Amino acid sequence: MKNLKQIIKEAEDNKVAVGHFNISNIEGLWAIFNSARELNLPVIIGASEGEREFFGTKQVVDIVKSIREQFNYPIYSNADHCHSYESFKEAVDSGFDAVIIDGSKLSIEENIEITKRCVAYARSVNNEILVEGEIGYIGGSSKILEEIPEGLALGEMITSVENAKKFVDETSIDLFSPAVGNLHGMLKDMKNPDLNIERIKEIKNAIGIPVVLHGGSGISNSDFVSAIENGISIVHINTEIRLAYRKSLEKSLKGNTDEIAPYKIMKPVVDSMKEVVKNRLELFSGM
Repeated sequence: MKNLKQIIKEAEDNKVAVGHFNISNIEGLWAIFNSARELNLPVIIGASEGEREFFGTKQVVDIVKSIREQFNYPIYSNADHCHSYESFKEAVDSGFDAVIIDGSKLSIEENIEITKRCVAYARSVNNEILVEGEIGYIGGSSKILEEIPEGLALGEMITSVENAKKFVDETSIDLFSPAVGNLHGMLKDMKNPDLNIERIKEIKNAIGIPVVLHGGSGISNSDFVSAIENGISIVHINTEIRLAYRKSLEKSLKGNTDEIAPYKIMKPVVDSMKEVVKNRLELFSGM
């Protein structure tokens, strides 16, 4: 089976994107996997520090790996947004296929320093582990937002081409995540900001490695298509899945007040998450 690096390279060559979806429970995992399997598309399962604490860091890796082996299917694990060297090391030691060191709130020199340290550690453990670094603060939580978070990298504050190239050249990361108008979460009463497509193209041309779009929930379909055409190879989705989970769970509980079997209560919830994932995977792959 192809490793994750090969899967991403194929996406780059074909100008499509691999879908990355976060989980914090087994229902989310099955919803994502079964959606991808129905479409015969590779998929990345992400888990943030909070999600890993709830699910179990090693357990995320082990369950994803067991599905990959049982079904001979290209499903991969990513430790999303490690905010410290210790968190990064734990993820690497647990066997994730990819790990993100998030130094986006640090100065670029401090970000480079911690990212280089993380790359060196990952390489010492397993050369196939992909390391992602990022520049530009895009918010810290996948939730419904009342307003744009303070300090978000928008307008003139988005990631510069110069900083992107400097960062990639000095750290030797495998994947790069910029701030290009994207944000974590979805705005409640307004649409999310438009992406700076031209900046995505400029960064991609300058750095020569795959570019990752975080904060995909709430982005317009047209922006997704343009972003992928201009260099995005992985797209992260989380808030949309959480919202589908919450709404469907409330409906299921209200409609089955006497039901106590979790698998019966959760079936429509899984179906709702599957629909979100399937729609995004179809868009990202140009179906």
